[in-house]
Amino acid sequence: MIKFTLQCCNGHEFEGWFQNGGAYEAQVASAQIACPHCGSHSIDKAIMAPAVARRDGAVPPPAGAPNAVRQEEEPAGGPLHALHRRLRELRDEIHSKAEYVGGRFAEEARRIHFDESPPRGIYGEASSEEARELAEDGIPFLPVPRLPEDLN
Repeated sequence: MIKFTLQCCNGHEFEGWFQNGGAYEAQVASAQIACPHCGSHSIDKAIMAPAVARRDGAVPPPAGAPNAVRQEEEPAGGPLHALHRRLRELRDEIHSKAEYVGGRFAEEARRIHFDESPPRGIYGEASSEEARELAEDGIPFLPVPRLPEDLN
């Protein structure tokens, strides 16, 4: 058995299990697969990321693991869908009004806080330790959660 992440022409993602790749192709060709959200039979494989072990030997949890967010289980218009939409809007607003500083986020936030750099909105990445140190130093920041599409 093989699991594919599928996507309909309306952008809804869901999973499908097939005996093999040929079985998937045959079912798509005969319109046997329908989107569980809108009923569309126009289905393609979505981009999928393989579960690759990290250098420390850890493997990401499978999609069905507890605490894993599975977008395909939420019907369009449901509360999780609305939350994802609002988070996307927030992320887009941050990107349009702030400067991206990448991995220098903690350093640049400190410089702004201590008036060593001009005050402005910034965004970027910080390690858990850097975020903890910023909080301990009383430097205001807000972690923005990653959305499912950010992990592709």
